Amino acid sequence: MTERQKYQVLQKFDDFELRLYDACVAAEVNINNDYAAATSAAFRPLFNYISKGNAASQSIAMTAPVIATTDTNLDTDLWKVHFVMPAGSNLKDMPLPKDSNIELHQLPAQTCAASAFRGRANKRLSEKEEKRLRLSAQKNNISLSQETRICRFDPPFKPGILQYNEIVIPIS
Repeated sequence: MTERQKYQVLQKFDDFELRLYDACVAAEVNINNDYAAATSAAFRPLFNYISKGNAASQSIAMTAPVIATTDTNLDTDLWKVHFVMPAGSNLKDMPLPKDSNIELHQLPAQTCAASAFRGRANKRLSEKEEKRLRLSAQKNNISLSQETRICRFDPPFKPGILQYNEIVIPIS
């Protein structure tokens, strides 16, 4: 089974959770394109990196989810797409990418609101779920940042209705 990004549930609400995500290392590609094209274009170099496409020719275990992040809104053309490295990874121990478009980052622990949804995580469905999460957080007096993360857990060939996804938004 694919390892998932580690977190602790801090509080459960009717339709979302507050989570504390563990500090982690992420491999990231910045893409200037619409959401669908950006996630598609970023996947291959990130997958190549963990499939020995690094200076050490080292295989790195695949984790879930694949995360697409924007700092403004889902209509943007600037996306950061990243893979989280396996739990316990340290930035200093990660092999350098061969592809200069990949950047490695040490991400700090962070508290976020998270909401799950089923279906193909396209722009329309993701926008709907983002709005729902923001409204629910506001009703519960939780202030969220402008950043939105679309987290996809399943491969694209899995039937859309069965795909599991999450919208994750850091608290401000």
